[in-house]
Amino acid sequence: MARWLIALVIMVAGQQAMALEDPTRPQGQQSAPVEAAQQRAFGLGSIVYGPGRRVAIIDGVPRREGETFDGVRLRRIHPGRIELVVNGQVQQVHLAAPPAIRTSR
Repeated sequence: MARWLIALVIMVAGQQAMALEDPTRPQGQQSAPVEAAQQRAFGLGSIVYGPGRRVAIIDGVPRREGETFDGVRLRRIHPGRIELVVNGQVQQVHLAAPPAIRTSR
């Protein structure tokens, strides 16, 4: 009898814990799914940054500031990084450091 009662209490407590909501979240908004919370990786190949031209090569495709692709907006291009808006969140992607060059003697 005691084991059955303990199992019932654990089951009810688990269901109540799953039903709890964040009291600070504005009404009408639900939690984002786990998949949406994970950030997509973007391949930033290079950046052309000049007075009249700003282009970023993202995943092998040249993109300009303000351009939208795959539901992502290229917000701004900087000399060494870009700013993307993904699901309403600003994500920064930096250029990879160039490989170190060694000289042999």
